[in-house]
Amino acid sequence: MSAPPPRADGARVLADLNALRAIGTYKTGVHKPTFSDAHMRSLQWLADRLPEAGLSATIDGIGNVLGVSSKPGPKLLAGSHLESQNHAGWLDGPLGVIYALEAARVLNADGGLDGVVEVASWCDEEGHFGSFLGSRSFVGAVSETDIDAARDRNSDRSMREALQSVGLGGRARISAERGRHIGYLEAHIEQGERLETSGLKIGIVTSIVGIWQYRIAFTGEQNHAGTTRMAIRKDAGLALAKFCVAIDERFPKICGPRTVWTTGRITLDPGAPSIIPGRAEMLFQVRDADVTAVARLEADLDAMSEEVNAQGRCHVTVECIRKGTPAMMDGKFQDAIEAASLTFAGGKSLRIPSGAGHDAQVLATIMPAGMLFVPSIGGISHHWTENTADEDVVTGARVFVDACRRLLTQ
Repeated sequence: MSAPPPRADGARVLADLNALRAIGTYKTGVHKPTFSDAHMRSLQWLADRLPEAGLSATIDGIGNVLGVSSKPGPKLLAGSHLESQNHAGWLDGPLGVIYALEAARVLNADGGLDGVVEVASWCDEEGHFGSFLGSRSFVGAVSETDIDAARDRNSDRSMREALQSVGLGGRARISAERGRHIGYLEAHIEQGERLETSGLKIGIVTSIVGIWQYRIAFTGEQNHAGTTRMAIRKDAGLALAKFCVAIDERFPKICGPRTVWTTGRITLDPGAPSIIPGRAEMLFQVRDADVTAVARLEADLDAMSEEVNAQGRCHVTVECIRKGTPAMMDGKFQDAIEAASLTFAGGKSLRIPSGAGHDAQVLATIMPAGMLFVPSIGGISHHWTENTADEDVVTGARVFVDACRRLLTQ
């Protein structure tokens, strides 16, 4: 009779996650902006743990932590990130890093397994300085000019200054060795409620959405709020508000089944209640894994702007400032997660797309990639009340380790 497959140590996984939670604690979550003291202490904590898995650790010149092995055989890369959104949750990012660490500890010590798990913590997945800068650097998609231009969205500090202040200035960035890895596997909390409300334990990610972002600007005529009759006003703020309402009336008729859109920051200039705003601006975002659906919405935005301009009261421009590229997750990775869920989660799994962006979509540009979700309590994320039941964390860890084993032995 064959021996049972090695399994994750649930108590150790929970202890590791809570150790990271204790660094930069904020209420029941954490506050670890990129390159903050709490973030850097977390990176060093991971680097100190990696030798337990037979891996040598490096923190590179953009803040990525890489744990690599000299052992021959197939190599699977796994990981996530350790920084957080401001005053946010304790599992978004660290869950995937600790699952990867646990898989490396369990499988790299297995003398009967030909292969190893290597571990990565990608810097700035949360976008304090830019878009997936750590993982994009690893795949060769970040130039020195990009780093020169990157600035902290909260303090406007340059990335160069930040790297220098934490001791990473001048340090080399590590680039992927093409062909080294059979692929990349990442785990994450769902950041939604579908698994929890369906009584399921594992989400098998089929695709990761692309994100399109727009700057929509309205120009009217600034004037006195008390003396300008309503009939002759050219109120840029009012034009913006009507545009938002029109989006919510028109988009549902042409969007895809999983398309989402969000109006972000709205600014009025000059923004005083006694002055009719002469300019207004909104940041607007669309997410979908179907580029044709997004193309329909983008065409409708253009049509709406032409209608506003034809009225002659205010002028509007629509500028796309970020074009997303959806990523499909590898079929063999999905199958490995599903098989592992049969063993360790009673088959309570579901194949679902990810509505949030993840480093896996960047790694998918150079190697096969897969993602595993565990339930989020109440679907809450990017907030300090974010949580997942301990039982679900442990189940996810066991599925993740077994999926890694299956991928290495294929």
